[in-house]
Order: sequence, then C-alpha cells, then structure tokens
Amino acid sequence: MTSLAVLGVGRIGGECAFAATTLGIIDELILADVYKPLLRAQALDLLHTNTDIPISTETGRIHDADICIFAAGSPRNPSIKTRADLFDANLSVAEACIQHLGGFGGKLIVVSNPMDVFCYYFQKKLGMPQEDCIGFGGQLDSRRFEVALGSRGIDGPAFVIGEHGEHQVPLFSHLGREMPLPEREKILAELRGASMEVISGKGGTAFGPASHIIDLVRMLKGEKSDTITAALSLNGEYGYSNCAMGVPVRVSSNGAKVIPNWPLDAWERGQLDEAGAFLKSLCRRLDV
Repeated sequence: MTSLAVLGVGRIGGECAFAATTLGIIDELILADVYKPLLRAQALDLLHTNTDIPISTETGRIHDADICIFAAGSPRNPSIKTRADLFDANLSVAEACIQHLGGFGGKLIVVSNPMDVFCYYFQKKLGMPQEDCIGFGGQLDSRRFEVALGSRGIDGPAFVIGEHGEHQVPLFSHLGREMPLPEREKILAELRGASMEVISGKGGTAFGPASHIIDLVRMLKGEKSDTITAALSLNGEYGYSNCAMGVPVRVSSNGAKVIPNWPLDAWERGQLDEAGAFLKSLCRRLDV
C-alpha cells in the first residue's frame, strides 16, 4: 500500500497526481492546495477518470503519507529570469507547508524552485534523514543534456549535477571523449535556456518534470533502483556542507544515497565550486 501526498496541485503537481493515479502506482492520493477552487476541481477531475483509488483533501492526513511531493508556490514565467529569483516568493509557501509535515516519516520530493534551497530547508526544519528529503531536477537536466548531445550525434551517459538552475554542471568527462571548451560552453548555454523555451511557448513545463518525478516515485516505492542525480542536503560530500546540491545518488526504497567521489575534471570541479558557493549564499538566508 503506497500513499502519495501532493502539496500544490497546479501544473506540475496536478500532472503528477494524474499520472500516479491513472498508472495505478499508488493506492491512495492526498491533495492539498491553498487555492480551494483549484483543489476541488483537480480532485473532481481525477475522480472522473477510470480510477478507483481513494482521493482525499484532508491536510491532516499528509504526515501519514509514504511519499510527498512539494510542488506548491509560484512557477517560473517569462518574466522570471532564473529559478533562484523565486526565493522570496516561495519561501513563505514552504514555511506554511511545514505545519502539514510535522511528524512526517516518509520520503519527501522537493520540486518547487529554488529547489536546492528548499530541499535544504525541509531537511533541516523537519530533521529528516539526508536520504529521505530529495530535491528533484537532476533527472530533467540530465535528459536535456542527453537531448543536446544527441542532436550532435554524441552518445554516452548524460549526467548533470550542481544547482538546478544557472549553475548546473553537465559532466562531459563521463562521455568517454574529449569535448572542447567552446562546445562545452555552448551546450551549457543551451541547457540554461532549455526550460524557458518551453515556458515561453506553453506557459510552463509539465510533461518533462512529471514523467521524471513519477519515475522517482517508482524508485522510492521499490519497483526499481537506479543511479540518477538529485539534490540532497550535504554533509561534506563533494566538499560541501550547509547547503543542498545535485550530486550522483542511488535511489531505492531506502531513499537516495550519495555516490561519493565521482571523478570530475578541472572544468567540472570549477563549475561545481561556483554552484556550491552560490547555493550556500542562498541557504544562509534561511532560518534553520
């Protein structure tokens, strides 16, 4: 029996709820949103599918869920340059959601941006084990990296670590071939702008994030285990503490375990250090 709670049932949260329900990978769904007309509409819309999965909107049941997705708050739009720019707008949302997560003992997937910062915030505020508070973004960034490489006829393992944002770090050194610096910088620029092209065209991302979040839910359920990149609150891994950041992890029903000491070349190490310094500066603004 797997109970899934979704905090914030807008574009991405709603897609996740729909996918988890219609795919039959959960046994109970709990929905929460501050905007009650949307919450009611999403619950009704799901009830009108072919599902027989119980759907609740009782916030008192959230802390008993096995898996919770935090997708509440303001999304990016064409006027918001970076994910980090959402810090002030969404911090109050994260603070409000803490009250629903008191005593939560499941796995928390943090989606709302700036994701790395809120992953750190929830892990510290709730006192969760490192492996149980997982920031989503690395899977999506890695897929975008894979697409960029494929357009150039390049195969190989595509992984992106660092910040889920401007300071993301694609791991070119794992491709098994040399990649000149100008080409690295060109691909990095493409990755930084990948989401905004979708946002400008349709108002926001949905299918990409939701598909990878559902895959993460499957891993946490124990249907499979996989090596991905995701943000965790770090305790010295890769040289960083007092922040959360995307790193290689192995995900299973036991949560996300850091894979230490992945080799990085000088360019990647430099980019990761920039990401770490940036995220630490944001995390210092939190009251944790």
